[in-house]
Amino acid sequence: MTKIWDNKAIICDSLGRAPDMELGSVGEGWSLCRWRQFVGTYSLPPCPDPMFVVHISGKPQVKTWQGDGWSERSSIPGCATIVPDGMPTGWLVDGELDVVTLSVSSDLLKSNSMRDQFSKMRFAFADPLGVALTRQILAELYAPQASEREAYVSAMVNALKAHILAGPLVQGHPSEIPTSDFSAFRLHKIMNAVLEHPEAEHSLEQMAAMAGITPSHFCRVFKKATGISPHQYVMKARLDKAQQMLVQTDLTLAAVSEALGFASQSHFSRAFRGYAGISPSEYRNKGH
Repeated sequence: MTKIWDNKAIICDSLGRAPDMELGSVGEGWSLCRWRQFVGTYSLPPCPDPMFVVHISGKPQVKTWQGDGWSERSSIPGCATIVPDGMPTGWLVDGELDVVTLSVSSDLLKSNSMRDQFSKMRFAFADPLGVALTRQILAELYAPQASEREAYVSAMVNALKAHILAGPLVQGHPSEIPTSDFSAFRLHKIMNAVLEHPEAEHSLEQMAAMAGITPSHFCRVFKKATGISPHQYVMKARLDKAQQMLVQTDLTLAAVSEALGFASQSHFSRAFRGYAGISPSEYRNKGH
């Protein structure tokens, strides 16, 4: 019998292992799998269907190959990635990784807007709602089985499919932003603002004010969505940018430190060593 090379089969062949958990729906065009404990550099051949990938947990240092080198941005727990069909990808995993993939049949992408959403790679973007739905699905799948839970899991998967097929929320329409004390849309904007301008202050009070909630509540919500604190998220964004600047520019360490908003060069050096395992000078000399 000819083997059907669907997304799961291709990933299994590339990693040399089966998923830790899988959930599929015959005839409905989707498959959800959890993959864990693969470390190093690996390549994934083109898959026949697009995938929505959620970074659940693991070491926050995952990069993707972008044709001429590893991506500047890293994926951390709480990030999502869209991998289009027919696109080979490369991955660099610095430690244990835990991701969930939701493969969606190309046949489900009926409208042009749906196809546009999955037409190109979108790596390590903030999607608190998609991540929250995925984590809830996992929690239910690992709970004791019951007939009523099957219906609940099915409803959650349908909600996740509807969420990713609808595409990202359109910015610039304040009337569409929920008016409750917190919304995934606001957290999404805050996380992307940090990634775009890691050198800015991004104080806890400022981020909480943007979210419209108290600092203590914001910390709880942020950590639940991403797995790390707001301060750790800002620091990681700065240190990722520092790695790029050390390799691509001749700026002094003092200039890099100042450009990225560190209080002093010594503070920058201590933080960098804690993050990368070596000093900024050693990192530059190694030519990473």
